[in-house]
Amino acid sequence: MSSRRTPKAENQVNQSNVPVNFGGAEKTLDNGAKLQLIKCKPRLNHLLRSRCRVAFIVISILAMLVVIRSGISASRGYALVATQNQAQQLEQENERLKIEIAKLKSPIRIKQIAQEELGMDVPNKMYFSHE
Repeated sequence: MSSRRTPKAENQVNQSNVPVNFGGAEKTLDNGAKLQLIKCKPRLNHLLRSRCRVAFIVISILAMLVVIRSGISASRGYALVATQNQAQQLEQENERLKIEIAKLKSPIRIKQIAQEELGMDVPNKMYFSHE
């Protein structure tokens, strides 16, 4: 005989009037017969449950790693954009300084400063000495 309880065994009438407790409720019928209701515990596959727990933990850890990694990538992206903006500003300032240097080196400007501020004039005649 099998030790498994069948649905028919759950509703069998107890003929000996001896209470049998299988963890279920006991009911008395109108004719005085006792009916034993048996609660069947669901059988759980503990190996499957533990594997599911491990899979859940592993998936959770992997998801956290993905989130952390995307956060790091985003912060690095912001730092890269900030560095690129700074480099662009420095290049613009460098171009502005080159233009300013070119203006300061201009022969017309140098001649104007020499005449107005230093009182120098361009000679009318030039004499060369042959020594």
